[in-house]
Amino acid sequence: MNNTITIIAPSSREALRLVREQLGPDAIIVSSRATAVGAEIVAMADAACEDKEAVPVVAEAVAPSVIVSPQPAIVSRAAGVVPPISTESEVSVISEIHSMRGMIEEQLAGLVWNDKQRRDPVRGHLLRTLLGAGFSASLAKAMLDHLPTGLNFSSGLAWVKAELARNLPLLDNEDALMEQGGVYALMGPTGVGKTTTTAKLAARCVMRFGAEKLALLTTDSYRIGAFEQLRIYGKILGVSVHAVKDAVDLRLALDDLRDKHMVLIDTVGKSQRDRSVSDQVAMLCGAGRPVKRLLLLNAASHGDTLNEVVHAYKDSAGGNQLAGCIFTKTDEATHPGALLDTVIRHRLPVHYVSSGQKVPENLMIADRLQLVESVFQSASRSALFVPGEADLGELPAALNNDGELAAAATLAAAQAATAQRLRSQCQQLIRVLAQDAEELAANVAAMEQGRIGFDGSCEVWRDLADDGIGSKTLELKLLQQAVAEIGTTCDDHVLAISGQSNLVASRSGDAYFLQTGVLLSDRSGMPLAAPHQLLSTAAGSAMATPLMRQMAWLQQQSFGKPLVHLLDKAPAADLLQSWQPGTVLWLARARGTCRVLDGETATTLAKLTSLPVLGEPQPVVYKGKAALQSLAETPITLTSKGGNLSDLRCVLVRIVDQHSGKQLADWRLLSNLPSSVTAVQLTAWACWKQAAEPFYKLLRQAIRQLDACTEPGDSSMQKCLLVAGQASATMWRLAHCKEDWAVAARAMLAQLTGHRNRPGVVTVASVAAMLEGFGKLIALLDALAMDSESSIEQTTGMAVTPG
Repeated sequence: MNNTITIIAPSSREALRLVREQLGPDAIIVSSRATAVGAEIVAMADAACEDKEAVPVVAEAVAPSVIVSPQPAIVSRAAGVVPPISTESEVSVISEIHSMRGMIEEQLAGLVWNDKQRRDPVRGHLLRTLLGAGFSASLAKAMLDHLPTGLNFSSGLAWVKAELARNLPLLDNEDALMEQGGVYALMGPTGVGKTTTTAKLAARCVMRFGAEKLALLTTDSYRIGAFEQLRIYGKILGVSVHAVKDAVDLRLALDDLRDKHMVLIDTVGKSQRDRSVSDQVAMLCGAGRPVKRLLLLNAASHGDTLNEVVHAYKDSAGGNQLAGCIFTKTDEATHPGALLDTVIRHRLPVHYVSSGQKVPENLMIADRLQLVESVFQSASRSALFVPGEADLGELPAALNNDGELAAAATLAAAQAATAQRLRSQCQQLIRVLAQDAEELAANVAAMEQGRIGFDGSCEVWRDLADDGIGSKTLELKLLQQAVAEIGTTCDDHVLAISGQSNLVASRSGDAYFLQTGVLLSDRSGMPLAAPHQLLSTAAGSAMATPLMRQMAWLQQQSFGKPLVHLLDKAPAADLLQSWQPGTVLWLARARGTCRVLDGETATTLAKLTSLPVLGEPQPVVYKGKAALQSLAETPITLTSKGGNLSDLRCVLVRIVDQHSGKQLADWRLLSNLPSSVTAVQLTAWACWKQAAEPFYKLLRQAIRQLDACTEPGDSSMQKCLLVAGQASATMWRLAHCKEDWAVAARAMLAQLTGHRNRPGVVTVASVAAMLEGFGKLIALLDALAMDSESSIEQTTGMAVTPG
């Protein structure tokens, strides 16, 4: 006896109807899948006291020709077609889902990490060592992911130290810095030691080239005695000291000190959360002379605090990046690994290390090996605020060479227990969320039915974890999905664009270039698929080899409709000769310098006298604004050394603002497409190409999220690039969909990552947040599916085969 039933029907709607008849409207769906004869749903009564036998119910007249798409195994109410999420219930479900996000991430990441530790138990010991030294879990795990197998703890630690030293950015040459001179500003939060460090650095400069070549400035007019303290140091060193109050004063002072070889500026200390930090940075950047900013980092600060400080004092928007940093108070640090972690992640060169109050003795040039060694020598023996293994109920850290094999089995058992505990907690939360999971299911169902490629993107995203699926298999699957999309979302043609993204390998730091072909709908201009990614080591011009190879690959595929390439500029005439007559269909914007024939006279497109008069303006929407568009068309003949190229179309396009009359676009479009494609269509396609250009910025964000750019040749890299392209296309389509279901889905994805969705505003950042939420959603659905399967196994004692 149990409280579950199994329903088999020709459609999921019919199966849900039978569930309601059997168990009532409050029944809970625990799993669903497609079978050879229809849809199968396993459901259970809401009240535990209802004792009904699990009787399979098969609907009459099951049609074998009916094909039912697999539904996600989600715990939901058997309410038939679920309505869109209401505002009140949406807040509830998103709040609950957001609260369990961290635990699900921990569970999924933990399972992968535990599997690695079972194969190599030294990895866990090294991880605890790095965390105990102050390194972040993200950097530690990223580094240990590349740890060679077969090492013991001592050799593994030596490898870790070597990797840290290799990635630690340092000042290359102090002699070059001193010889170059210039203006340096020491910045940082209050109490970090700017004035003392300024004096120490001034003493090193005086010993190099004398006091007359150096000047000191201070902008600290807030702290009592700040100027007096620096003046005393200056008097001892024989260096002039000046106080400045504002930007104008600073500009005048630096102008007066142009004869000085080096000027050091002691700035006022400001908390990293003080909004006026940006004003201080702007004042230094507008000082009339280049000011190199050195950020002082307190070694005794928490790692999160250091991270905030670096973010606050950067000026990436203004282009004036930090020149480097100086470590201060290293003699007070208990977990100095946070310092190294911060500068490695932000690629911030370390210039000097300050380890005390003595001037100038306690300022040293940063030494790579010494810094790394000091991190592991300075680990605190009384780390009250860093949980140890005893606090976490885990194994002792002392894994020596002789005991590693014996400890491996114990470690694996402990990790399995931890994973089971996390799984139980997750299942408990899922059961609590059973009331609200219906709204989650509604959003998922809406995205599945919304024709944005959601099902296909989910499928290939899950393929990332399947080592049995290679990149070639995945590419073939994406191509099949693309053909299916084209059949339902394109009218007469499929459009193709190709763009290049700059990538940097995470391990070697080498630069690579990714050429990505994206297919667009000729009906809406929305990206449909990105079935091919081409990686190269060198960038080229617009018509260089990577683009030609990408176009050649697309030409070889059969999409069921003619393919039209939307190009950045018109190809060379000799290349166009090889594409005639109509072997490759293309549309491009031409420059005024393009060589054409005017009757029998060779001239340029800009000087062509036989251009037609533009037609009557027609209302259009251009870049989200109301505009007026005027068109005209004329046949054109291109000239080249290899011969003339006729039978081309030239469409003149002028777009102006509807209200102000300001010209927004003035194009000359060239194409070899037949006249069956109107000039209006060609212009729309050109606008769509322009609107899709930010897609490649989103693709770079997706690649970073998937950590795809490891090293060319890595088995998983090409798969990640392909998945990133397809997921980006789906999220792009969702972001531009204006239907009500899409608004609710966007809000859910954004809030799954803790972001706030701004209705009606589509930016690369907002779509990237949705893309991150897409990954979280799949993890959540998988966790819900695992819980559903576990519930059936516990209730019936039967194993569940995923649908």
